[in-house]
Amino acid sequence: MNVGSFLVIWVCVIRYQQVIDYGYQSALNIVSLVAGCLCAIGGSLVGNFQTVNQIHVHLVGAFLAFYIGNLYFWLQVGLTYKITPRHGGKWIGLVRIVCCLICTACLILLPMLHFWKRRTAAAICEWIAAMVLLLLFGLFAVDFRHIDGHCFHVIREKARIQNSTTTLEL
Repeated sequence: MNVGSFLVIWVCVIRYQQVIDYGYQSALNIVSLVAGCLCAIGGSLVGNFQTVNQIHVHLVGAFLAFYIGNLYFWLQVGLTYKITPRHGGKWIGLVRIVCCLICTACLILLPMLHFWKRRTAAAICEWIAAMVLLLLFGLFAVDFRHIDGHCFHVIREKARIQNSTTTLEL
């Protein structure tokens, strides 16, 4: 799970930088990056702490992975309509909306089904939500297929280095 969580963070960082490269730098993009990283941390917690040993840590990880992960993709829906070019055309935004609606419905039903002691139905909702989240990550292939560079820029401007013109005497 830790390798998978690292890859989720990497995808979130690439998407964050892609949105910036398209000229849309906003708080929405930053919040989206934070939510994506929290989703990845949640996946790592779920994978490393089993329900029989550390139920509270597992549940915190599940909340981060599912609910914050769902929030991440709703933010990505907003970013999809804010940036241009939209590589998938009009259909990519619609597919993301439908997937997010399915995931949201499952995540709303999940605690209600647990409360009503419908454990099998709750498990089905949990798995549907997990598969939809994985599908949403896979949909980034549409956006990333146009990436042609292999450099990741961290600094916008070159650092200004001052040369010293004085010499020290020994």
